[in-house]
Amino acid sequence: MCTAITYKTKNFYFGRTLDLEYSYSEEVVIMPKKFSFPLRHSKTRARKYAIIGTAFVPDTIPLFYDAANEAGLCMAGLNFPENAKYNKVNENRTNVAQFELIPFILGNCADTEEAVKLIRKINITDTAYSRKLPLTDLHWIIADKNECVTVECVADGVKIYDNTAGVLTNNPPFNMQTFNLNNYINLSPGQPKNTFSSKLELKNYTKGLGAAGLPGDLSSQARFVRAVFTKLNSVSGKSEEQSVNQFFHILGSVSQPRGSNRLDGDKYEITVYTSCCNASDGVYYYTTYGNHRINAVDIRKVNLQSDELYRYPHINKESFNKQN
Repeated sequence: MCTAITYKTKNFYFGRTLDLEYSYSEEVVIMPKKFSFPLRHSKTRARKYAIIGTAFVPDTIPLFYDAANEAGLCMAGLNFPENAKYNKVNENRTNVAQFELIPFILGNCADTEEAVKLIRKINITDTAYSRKLPLTDLHWIIADKNECVTVECVADGVKIYDNTAGVLTNNPPFNMQTFNLNNYINLSPGQPKNTFSSKLELKNYTKGLGAAGLPGDLSSQARFVRAVFTKLNSVSGKSEEQSVNQFFHILGSVSQPRGSNRLDGDKYEITVYTSCCNASDGVYYYTTYGNHRINAVDIRKVNLQSDELYRYPHINKESFNKQN
C-alpha cells in the first residue's frame, strides 16, 4: 500500500511512499520528449513535455509509479485493489492502457485542468503490459501548484474528485476516505480544553493531547487520516532544504518499518522508497528503505530533446556521515 501527498511553500512539491513486500529494482527515469513510447491501441502522438519520476523498466519502456513533467504537472498511481474496473478497447475513442496513463497525461498536459479534460475524452483499457506483468488495480492523484484531483476508474465509470487535502492512499474509494475525516473533527495540533465535564478538573498532563484519537495503524484509511492531519498542520520554512526536509517528515508519519506489517509467511510490507519532487524546478528527491540519505536527480541537467532514456538506479545501501 502507499501514500501520496502534495506540499506547497515557495515551490510546489509532490511525492509518495511505495509500500510493498518486494522491490522491482526501481529507478529514477527521465523520459525526454522524443523518446518513443508507442501506445498499444491508439496512434502515438508527439509529446509536449519531458517527464521525470520513479519507474520500473522491464525492457525498454518505463512503467512510472509517480512522475512530474517539465511544466510542473504531477501524477502517481496507487494500489486500489478490487475497486478498479477498466474498459475493453473502444474503436471510437482514444484507447490508453492503464500502464500508459501516467506518461500519456504528463506528456501532453501542462496542468490539472488540461489533464481532467483529456481523461474525460479517453478510454482507459484493461490491457496488461505482458503475461509476466498482469493488470494492476490503481487509482491516481494528479496535481499542479493550483489544483489537485483524484481519478478512479470504477464499475460505473470514471470518477474525478476534487482533492482539497492533496492526499491519497488506497481503499476504500476516495469519497469514503474524505467522509471518514468527519470522525476526527475534534483533533487539533494544540492542547485541548476540557469539554468532557465542568464537574471534573481535567488537565493536560502531557503535550500532544490535541491529537489524541489520531489513528496510528498502517491501514490505508488510518494512513489517509494521519497524512491529512500531519500535512495540513505542517509548518516549515520556504527554502529548498527546509521544504524538502519537511516533506520527508510528513511522509515519515506513515512509513512502514520491516516487521510491523506481516503478510503471508515471512513476508513484510515495507516502505520501499519515498519520493519528493520539486515540480517547480524539476528536481526529484528520494530515499529508500536501505538508504536514508536524500538523493536528487535534476531534469534540467539532461538533454530533454533526446530520444533515449536517462536512468538512475535507486541507491539502496546506507551511507553514514562519520564526523570523527
